[in-house]
Amino acid sequence: MRILLTTVLCLVVALPGLAQTVSPRPARLGLCAACHGETGMAVVPGAPNLAGQRLDYLRAALKHYRDGSREVPVMRAAVGPLGDAELDALARWYSAQVPVAAKP
Repeated sequence: MRILLTTVLCLVVALPGLAQTVSPRPARLGLCAACHGETGMAVVPGAPNLAGQRLDYLRAALKHYRDGSREVPVMRAAVGPLGDAELDALARWYSAQVPVAAKP
């Protein structure tokens, strides 16, 4: 019984810290999820998986799509109207997702 209580107490103490590390679901996720999936595993052939990508890479890529220095018209249309905070939220979300192996 003591071990169970100790385990539960440790989990309760750790939960606030864990909650802070989990990125909240971005408000603008819907458009991205149409191709890249909500969890970052692409649902459209040819779209890259974003789950687990490095945060700094995703931030930079989104900004390059937005400013046109990375020329992919569909991405520019998707992220063009987004501000830095929205791009950051999307980058944080996808970098926090766990990639899943494709089913054979």
